[in-house]
Amino acid sequence: MAASDTIEAQGHLIDSGLLSAIFDKIIEFNASYEVLTFDIGRTNDDVSRIEMRITASDDAELADILQQLTTFGAHPVREEDALIKPAEKDRCVPDDFYSTTNHRTHVRVGGRWVDVEQQRMDAVIVVTGTRATCRKLRDVKAGEPVVCGHSGIRVTPEFRERDRLGFTFMSNDVSSERRVEGSVARIADMMREVRQAGGRIAVVAGPVVVHTGGVEHFSDLVREGWVDVVLAGNALAVHDIEYALSGTSLGIDLKKGAPVEQGHRNHMAAINAVNRAGGIREAVETGVLRSGVMYECVKHGVAFVLAGSIRDDGPLPDTVMDLVQAQELYAKALAGNVHLVLMLSSMLHSIGVGNMLPSWVRVVCVDINPAVVTKLSDRGSTQTVGVVTDVACSCIAWRRASAADHA
Repeated sequence: MAASDTIEAQGHLIDSGLLSAIFDKIIEFNASYEVLTFDIGRTNDDVSRIEMRITASDDAELADILQQLTTFGAHPVREEDALIKPAEKDRCVPDDFYSTTNHRTHVRVGGRWVDVEQQRMDAVIVVTGTRATCRKLRDVKAGEPVVCGHSGIRVTPEFRERDRLGFTFMSNDVSSERRVEGSVARIADMMREVRQAGGRIAVVAGPVVVHTGGVEHFSDLVREGWVDVVLAGNALAVHDIEYALSGTSLGIDLKKGAPVEQGHRNHMAAINAVNRAGGIREAVETGVLRSGVMYECVKHGVAFVLAGSIRDDGPLPDTVMDLVQAQELYAKALAGNVHLVLMLSSMLHSIGVGNMLPSWVRVVCVDINPAVVTKLSDRGSTQTVGVVTDVACSCIAWRRASAADHA
């Protein structure tokens, strides 16, 4: 028999595209809707509210639709507590578990709406007393109370089209034919705003920063306090150190743009030098390493986490090769009041970090490949805006902006 329920949604529904998404999802499930009330905001700052009745073929189909609509900020009008079930065993929860988004979420527990802590996508919600927390599936223990179904859950999507904190200077329609000077300058302004507000800036960087000649400019940004944490792989550190010791990156003289005799061994020599010193910090302290991004991080107390992969040479002693440990260290580094994340030409690490961030943290992805930004958005990091350009150009522009700021 047909089943129906009444839902509501509130916010900037029209210009954010959420209303269309709600209608499309209902039609996709071959269900029907009847709009009961629709109050449109009278000014730019006023929110809209819609209440509608959804009818599906049966209860199971209706439950599926309601769970899908939760992502868009729609929820049943009736208020009831979230459905809580115990985890069956370590790392295993009931089949109807609620899978989180990166948007701000509340669950109703004991008749009260509770803010979900440590918000991130692709997690479950564990309730402890009057607190609710996002938890990776691998960290769930047997018997822990897990939120299931769709009842008692409210999601508040970010409305990026509203120019929140001046973040809509670009759209997600990424193009390599768009002038980037204005966008880069706006990002520099944003960095100033974040620093003045007491927020932290994290940078996810790939080795292309070195290959394209951005080391000196990125190093200046670190030295001048524009970077609070660096998240990268083994390759960024290796090639940064290779350049500091030999003037090459992957055996190419970066000033002349030409290969160096026996230059292919320079990155291994860099690893060997750091191994001999005992690590990156020790290499700086003993004078082995005297310049570069990693040098500036050590000298100025900027935290860094290097996450390893199967392709790494060495790796360096500082590189974390345990995947789970590396993820935890990344998440810990991002938890401390990070307001802005700059992603510089590292698809793997950028997507990984994107998965850890709540949607209210601003994300800027700079890459010569527009597909990187698209992949981030497709995987749920819809707050990402992109600049399609050489990362060295962005580092140079940000450096000039910081120099003007000091002047």
